[in-house]
Amino acid sequence: MVNKLVPAAAATLAVFLTQALPAAACGGLIAPNGAIRLEKATTLVAWHDGVERYLTSFSYNGEASSFGWIVPLPAVPDKVEEGGGWTLQRLFRETHPQPLILDLAFAGRATPTSSAVVLQQVQVRALDITVLSGSGQAVLDWAAENGFAIDGETHNHIVQYAKGSPIFMAAKYNADRAAKQRLIFGDGAPVLITMKLPHPWIPFEVLAAGAQVQADLYLLSDKPVNTSEWRALLGVSGVGSSVQGAEGFSLEFQEKMTDSLYKDLSSDKNMSWVRRDSWLTYLTLSAPDDKVTYDMSVTPMGIVKVAPFGTKPMAIVDGTPANRPLDAPTAPMGTAMTLLVLGIVLAAALWIGRPRRA
Repeated sequence: MVNKLVPAAAATLAVFLTQALPAAACGGLIAPNGAIRLEKATTLVAWHDGVERYLTSFSYNGEASSFGWIVPLPAVPDKVEEGGGWTLQRLFRETHPQPLILDLAFAGRATPTSSAVVLQQVQVRALDITVLSGSGQAVLDWAAENGFAIDGETHNHIVQYAKGSPIFMAAKYNADRAAKQRLIFGDGAPVLITMKLPHPWIPFEVLAAGAQVQADLYLLSDKPVNTSEWRALLGVSGVGSSVQGAEGFSLEFQEKMTDSLYKDLSSDKNMSWVRRDSWLTYLTLSAPDDKVTYDMSVTPMGIVKVAPFGTKPMAIVDGTPANRPLDAPTAPMGTAMTLLVLGIVLAAALWIGRPRRA
């Protein structure tokens, strides 16, 4: 039987967003009786000119001859293929320059529905991958028929995610093929998904399958990514700040793409699409699973946004009124900003009201 493997696109998310940015999919590791435990997942989501590329991998431990994962997708993939073999490790090295010992993660039943439709099937190393379309219950029925051991939590995740998008990707680990390929148990295969999307999208809630969620997210974008509009408008770096509405989710590193990084990434397998004129941003998530109840997107302005999981993927950005107030700065910056604005207004009033010579 196959246990739930944390949604591919969320683990240690390495997200590449090349453009104004719009993640990834995430996945729940599944194995019989909890025999397999997700340690960390790494995902790279790239978005540029209406195309999102989502590269994800994960590390796990335990013993089981068969397991897999099911991850929600925002659209039908144009292509599913093997991703770069060293890309995720190279990103980690770029954002963690100090000498480190690297333990990376490659470091209620609904009414009857029609059957899920199999859209694509492909093999990536030891993974047998299937892209499905259908209601939450249809996907659950397909999973049961194909040896996936779905527990109550995974069941609820799939039903809720299906309200936002009917597309899912299921992957099953083939132990016999892994042995023939001499793959090391515990290391995941990097899967690269290419989709057409108005904005990037990364499901995080699907990772909340244990006591603590650990995930890394890398973004490549046309402009610097930030955690709030006011920071972006004032030109204040978001490094060291937290994502609003997401406990334990913070922006830790940012730089313009370097020559050496571009050379290493773009020369990896199926990674020639990487753009030289990109910004690299690294975010990390460490929070209790009951606090990770959201998915993520990035606005055209480059602002990270989160919304309750099950929200239609593009609605995280498009569903927000255009005339909404700017994200309020947090204290103590909030106090400083307020005083600054009041000072400017007062100075302007005094200047206008000053006595003038005849």
